[in-house]
Amino acid sequence: MTALSISTILGLVGDLKDNDPAQIRFRGYLEKEVNDVGLLRDFINECLANTGDQYNFAFQDLVVYLGKFLGFKCEYGRYRGTKDDPGHDGIWSTHDEFSVVVEVKKTEAYAISIGTLVGYIDRLISDRIIGSWDSALGLYVVGKLEPELKHLENAIVAQKRTNQLRVVSAEALMSLVEIANEFEVSHDDIIAILKPAKPIIDPTIDLLTRVVQPPDEPPPQAPVVPPGVAEKPTGEVTQYWITPVKSTDVETAEECIKRLVGEERIYAFGEKTPGRVSIKIDDKICFYATGNGVVGHAGVASLPERKHHPKVKDPDKYPWIFKLKDVQLYLDKPTVIDAPFRANLEAFKNKNVVGRWAWFVQGTHRVTVDDFKLLTRIV
Repeated sequence: MTALSISTILGLVGDLKDNDPAQIRFRGYLEKEVNDVGLLRDFINECLANTGDQYNFAFQDLVVYLGKFLGFKCEYGRYRGTKDDPGHDGIWSTHDEFSVVVEVKKTEAYAISIGTLVGYIDRLISDRIIGSWDSALGLYVVGKLEPELKHLENAIVAQKRTNQLRVVSAEALMSLVEIANEFEVSHDDIIAILKPAKPIIDPTIDLLTRVVQPPDEPPPQAPVVPPGVAEKPTGEVTQYWITPVKSTDVETAEECIKRLVGEERIYAFGEKTPGRVSIKIDDKICFYATGNGVVGHAGVASLPERKHHPKVKDPDKYPWIFKLKDVQLYLDKPTVIDAPFRANLEAFKNKNVVGRWAWFVQGTHRVTVDDFKLLTRIV
């Protein structure tokens, strides 16, 4: 199946505007043609990689449409509020009259005031469009978790809105959609996930992702080769790896890769990172910035060694350090793993390239040498 890109679709439907035929055509296209969560991920990633109102508005509609895959009834909102109708970005509702009022933020270039979303919900309650605050939740869906979002979390806590407002990145929300569609996750379970103890729910979804994703090798044991052995056994075949790096509320994925890989020439694995006991000296590894693409690669220069490194921000979670060599970064020119690109990868041979594909980038695993060359653009 060949999928159109968002840029092509937007060119066909026209400029997105409120109460405009182009808006109706675009939303109609989503409802009729977009039934694969993998295709949704492609569209959302493309919107995040581009700037301008068209991509911002499309991103908003795509996020609202995601609610359908979580078992909600979806109602689209306005792209721009007016004096008489300040609007909302979207509403997800359930059969038992529980409502999630969605506020979509593609970029954090401007500060977010929680009073705006609270005001939207108050007005929806006053107009009897939704029930009371007891059956409502405000959900910020942001393009990426970024350091600037910490002030939003702090504001939610400070104003005692932790039972009313939540924050989730688009990446984590897409992962939740994929889990819900592939495993037996009920709609009630989804509601429970959206009501955690803390405002930002990415860690909860990350936990689910780790639980449902089978490792590509047995659980790690203590390394049989002492740390520091520098020679690779004669005749050992070079292995090729891809590893994902996620943004956090401390730094972006690209900043982490630049700091650890580019500046320190190291990388860190967790206790249960698939491949931790299998990666060897002279192996090759590439780094996938979640939601963006492959932004660098390097050679492995040492075996993983359990030790503290001052540049690893969470050393208890990632205690296994190994050195890198021959580092190449292309942070501003990522290899985007979209549907046409996936069609050329051996990993997707005989697979639906617009179906669920996040498995390829959600955990550290081996890839073939040919796939590695494509991912890293090695000729």
